Amino acid sequence: MHARRSIGRGLLPALVLAGLALTIAAIVQGRSTPLPAAAVAGDRATLVATLDDAVTARWAAFGVEPAAPATDLAVLRRAWLALAGTIPSLEEIRRFEADDAPDRLDRWIGGLLRERRSAEYLARRLARVFAGDDQGPFLVFRRDRFTAWLTDAIHANRPVDRIVTEMVSGRGLWTDTPAVNFVTQAQANDMLDAEKLAGRVSRCLLGQRIDCAQCHDHPFSPVTQRQFEGLAAHFGQARITLLGLEDDPRRVHRVEAMAAAMPGAMTTPAASGMTARNVPPRVPFGEAWVPAAGTHRERLAGWLVHPDNRRFDRAIANRLWQIVFGRPWHDPVDDLPDPPSSPDDSDPVDVLAVDLRDHGRDLRRMLAALAGTRLFRLASVHPLLDDDATAPRVAEAWAAFPLSPLDPEDLITAMSQTTSLHTIDGGAPLVTRTVRFFRTLDFVRDHGRPADGAPADSVSTVPQSLLRMNGRLTRELVEANALTAAGRIAGMAADDDAAVEVVYLTMLARRPVPEERSIMRTVLASAPTRGRGIEDVCWALFNSAEFAWNH
Repeated sequence: MHARRSIGRGLLPALVLAGLALTIAAIVQGRSTPLPAAAVAGDRATLVATLDDAVTARWAAFGVEPAAPATDLAVLRRAWLALAGTIPSLEEIRRFEADDAPDRLDRWIGGLLRERRSAEYLARRLARVFAGDDQGPFLVFRRDRFTAWLTDAIHANRPVDRIVTEMVSGRGLWTDTPAVNFVTQAQANDMLDAEKLAGRVSRCLLGQRIDCAQCHDHPFSPVTQRQFEGLAAHFGQARITLLGLEDDPRRVHRVEAMAAAMPGAMTTPAASGMTARNVPPRVPFGEAWVPAAGTHRERLAGWLVHPDNRRFDRAIANRLWQIVFGRPWHDPVDDLPDPPSSPDDSDPVDVLAVDLRDHGRDLRRMLAALAGTRLFRLASVHPLLDDDATAPRVAEAWAAFPLSPLDPEDLITAMSQTTSLHTIDGGAPLVTRTVRFFRTLDFVRDHGRPADGAPADSVSTVPQSLLRMNGRLTRELVEANALTAAGRIAGMAADDDAAVEVVYLTMLARRPVPEERSIMRTVLASAPTRGRGIEDVCWALFNSAEFAWNH
């Protein structure tokens, strides 16, 4: 390990000195606060039990026994990654282990869901779904404003149907009324791309891939081309002006198409010509749910969130399942099967959808229930996973918690958290948060995102692995100085054995097994200083598969 000797000397001295007082002041501040036992929703237990029954039945159908329960610290780590995009700090781990009241996992997860950092993370994940990954039209699209608005809405636990209604039907400037960025993101060549918006609505809010109906009747669905055109026509009144996004009732949605050629004739587009026709708004199903009054977009929003539109609630439920477990129950996430004629208790997505509708479209309730299931608290190891022939059966049966690699933002956020023994959140010193912000930008730019359509368990590329191994940022993060976790552990640990344990808790939220403890004690003993040895241990754990995956 000593070949890795080019440990960077950190941030600028002035920046370090400026943040010192703020960092020390933050030490005494508590962060995640668990809910009191009485505040854990009792009626949620019925939902969790129904979900558990559905998954248990799936284990039986596949003839697979479930994995053993995970440790509480493993569940704490996966909950923080799933719901806040980071790992628990040593401060939080110590307070969690000191909590001996009943249902501590449920209470701590409930407390995390009420924190702003959880809302920020969930908003970032959902903003990518609702507004795409690209930058969008610069003049009329503000991703940061849209994400901040989503953060506020999630933090306030605003019902998801209200959030969606504002996104689909809102009017105003993309800066003052951030919800409209859902629509303005589709601006292209001075026109709103109504077909793009229709495709996004169907994929994100209905869980249906009907984009191909833009050109022809859908081959595997009863959705016709005319119905897709009618869905797009709901955006036909929308226009962008100096005052922002508005609806002009005089506007109509027009569709251009190539005129039909004579049978057997050889024609070109120029020879056959183009025809144009007006298309009125229509929906592919549930016409009775469309409100009688309002703009086209308001009526579309009312139809989408109507209590009888089970596709909407199922789409939201499947998305949240993917966020919590790393992969959706129904895959692909945007191509759900049609809802059964009546709710199906054997389908967790249907169970969640019914509960979402019946409990005020409460996202926080659903996330807490998912994190309270038996599946969420299973170990990620299983005897059958060691055999290539049986491993797929374990995955299909959901008999173990599914492994998934961390998103680049989550990876760098977790790496940044390990530089402090205390929680880095909205209450952390301004300097700490600013440094993390710019580190995240740099790391994501250099690391890159997974390719669109890449499998959920795709591994890092060689350049990405080398970035973590040899990048300047990694050197800065593991440096042992007065402000970093590595430096404080080196200075305060009673002995090498205690230092190794604290490093493992800080990096991996667990204690080392005896073999790891012995190896890492040897690393510390052979280093010229304890600080250098701890840098080597941190570097090794940074580059382990365990650190980079949710498990």
